[in-house]
Amino acid sequence: QVNVVESGGGLVQAGGSLTLSCAASGRPMSSYAMGWFRQAPGKEREFVASISWNSANTYYRDSVKGRFTISRDNAKNTVYLQMNSLTPEDTAVYYCNVVNPRLSVGRPLLDHWGQGTQVTVSS
Repeated sequence: QVNVVESGGGLVQAGGSLTLSCAASGRPMSSYAMGWFRQAPGKEREFVASISWNSANTYYRDSVKGRFTISRDNAKNTVYLQMNSLTPEDTAVYYCNVVNPRLSVGRPLLDHWGQGTQVTVSS
């Protein structure tokens, strides 16, 4: 199975940038589509972005299009989320997971989640 560890979160002012990393272990992630999700306090976890196994295709939720960029390095077994022009509405714990290869579905496939990484955007 694939296990993931997220990192790179922190406190940033509105308009700032952060890059999150998701390091996978266990089985190589190169065969899987990967995605990022987030959960804000008091809200359900939601899909953010996904990328195909070969980086040929990406998909984003509308609210982050043009601001976030998902990428991956299969040689390093790592997925990234570059986040620009952050707003307080982006404040959440961010998680990564294996996702349905139909990227627009935005459905996580692993039952277990990593610990996530906290992103806090101050106004």
